[in-house]
Order: sequence, then C-alpha cells, then structure tokens
Amino acid sequence: MIGDLAKRTGTKVNTIRFYEDIGLMPEAVRTSGGRRIYGEPQVRQLAFIRHARELGFSVDEIRSLIALSANPDQDCNEAGAIARRHLASVEDRIMRLVSLRDALRIATRSCDGGRIADCRVMEAITTLPGQVTNSG
Repeated sequence: MIGDLAKRTGTKVNTIRFYEDIGLMPEAVRTSGGRRIYGEPQVRQLAFIRHARELGFSVDEIRSLIALSANPDQDCNEAGAIARRHLASVEDRIMRLVSLRDALRIATRSCDGGRIADCRVMEAITTLPGQVTNSG
C-alpha cells in the first residue's frame, strides 16, 4: 500500500503520487479495491529518486538516469555526463552563494543602528552583486 511505501522510504504519500503522475514512478498495480500495491523494485526506485533529489538532480535528470538504468549492460558514459553537468551547476551555485555570503557579511558588519533612512544594510542591499534593475 502507498502508506507502507511512504513509511519505508520516508516519502510523503502526495510525493509518491506526484512521482507517479509525472512518470518517475510507474503506476502501481492496484487491488480489486483500488489500493496500490508496491514491491521491492518500487521501494528501490523510490529510494533512488529520493537520493537523487537530495543530491539536487532535477526531475528531468532523474528521468534520464532511470531510463538509462533500464539497460544495465550499456556503457555508463551518459550517466557520467549527466552527473558532470549537474556537478558544474552545483559548483556554479556555490560560487554565487559565496559571493552573496560575502556581500551580506559586509552589509551586516556596517550596520551600526540608527534610522532606517540611514541604514547601511538597506543601502548595501540595493547594491548587492547581480542586482536586477528596472532600467529599460
């Protein structure tokens, strides 16, 4: 049953249904009463999906990896390529977060209280790197 699968994998029932709706998980076999039945293959696949999500893989990346797993004898170069692209994306986000952290450190260190009109934090936020402006 879906509740048992949820408990075994630490996944919310709604998330399992969502994964089924978008095709990451196959539709479950149902009893004559309409209850979903799951076996070990579904437990393993859901665990794979959860771990991939924890690593930050997108739904499309996970879908590609699952498709690759359907042919276990093929070369794993494509799986490696997916992981390398994801790693590059993670490293890019880390660099942007470090830059953001540094800018916020500067902003918060310059806060010495007083009126909001003279607040250095507010001033610094308006000039943080990567700021989007409304000019043209």
